[in-house]
Amino acid sequence: MSVAVDHKPLLTHEVGSLDKPGWRVKAYAGQPLTEKDFDEARSWGERLTVPEYEKLLDLLHHAPFGKEQKAEIQRWSSLYALRLEESAGLDVVYDGEQQRTEMYDWAVAHTNGFERRGSVRAFDNKYYSKAAVVGAISLRAPFHNAEFSYLVSVADAELKIPVTGAYTIADWSFDERYDVDTDLRAPAGDRRRKQKAARRDFVLEVARNLIRPNLEALITLGARWIQVDEPGASTEADELDLFVDSFNASVEGLNATFSTHLCFSDYNLFFPAIERMSQCRQFAVGFANYDSRELGASDEARPGYQVIKKFRDLPYKPALGLGVLDIHSDFIESPELVRDRVLYAVKVFGDPKRIHVTPDCGLRTRSWKVAYEKLRNMTAGVELARKELGL
Repeated sequence: MSVAVDHKPLLTHEVGSLDKPGWRVKAYAGQPLTEKDFDEARSWGERLTVPEYEKLLDLLHHAPFGKEQKAEIQRWSSLYALRLEESAGLDVVYDGEQQRTEMYDWAVAHTNGFERRGSVRAFDNKYYSKAAVVGAISLRAPFHNAEFSYLVSVADAELKIPVTGAYTIADWSFDERYDVDTDLRAPAGDRRRKQKAARRDFVLEVARNLIRPNLEALITLGARWIQVDEPGASTEADELDLFVDSFNASVEGLNATFSTHLCFSDYNLFFPAIERMSQCRQFAVGFANYDSRELGASDEARPGYQVIKKFRDLPYKPALGLGVLDIHSDFIESPELVRDRVLYAVKVFGDPKRIHVTPDCGLRTRSWKVAYEKLRNMTAGVELARKELGL
């Protein structure tokens, strides 16, 4: 299947999440809206030229909200997020999880075999509701279909749909089903082998019984590019092969373009394991977080990007989603800094078609104002790089 991931040089896109507007969060939670919330909905509606945004303002004035009204408010939030990314000039867009609770809870909430066990901290004072696997895993109902059907009806740019991967869902869950009690009198090696076998059964059952059928449902609806998010992939350095097996079990033979997002870690750990991920057509990886803010396209100027040589040498030649925006900071990267990070990557790869340009990760930890400025400068920097390269 030929989509933009395979043929356009220096393709630009967001990685996944965006912050949810205050009016969306409060309305969904049944909290009273303030004049500031209405001003936010109005000002962004005007700035992004959201069609008929006055209807949203009218809706927000008619609390309390029933189930359908809340769903409509979520759709408005999706539309605003799409227009933000399209207005920033991105080639490929998504709504930043406006219709999901968050990447982990949304998946397990639609799955048989899990029970919630409370909230734990992820990062940057962000929390997620952690669950335990207690029974056989199966998909209760496809959980991205309604979202995709709406987005495809309103997006002007190409869509990419992120889904949380099997390894991360297993890694972020308590195991109250597969984990086995081993005889402490048995040799340590035997106990470890039993534990690893149980862990493998858990991860692969998530891949086969949850992720794969959900992907199949999206593809049936027309999804062409699906990003498998795996922030937990390198949690256990000795399980990189299991991560790869779970990705392959999720996507093998399916008729779509698949990419994956690998969150902050020592990316050297992924080699050589990911040499077996031949159906992954792009790796979206964060580098700006580790890089200098100085200009330049030399090895010395770009210390955060040295590992990209290993992605270049993967035998199936995937594209690299080059993180050029630090999502942990309000620092606004200049177009010139983005340009030089891109030029360095193109120099290393020798092929601009294999370089895509993205933030390091989802921008949900930043305000829309900061996210918008970062994304606009990112696309402006890509234009400078294209001119420099004669594209």
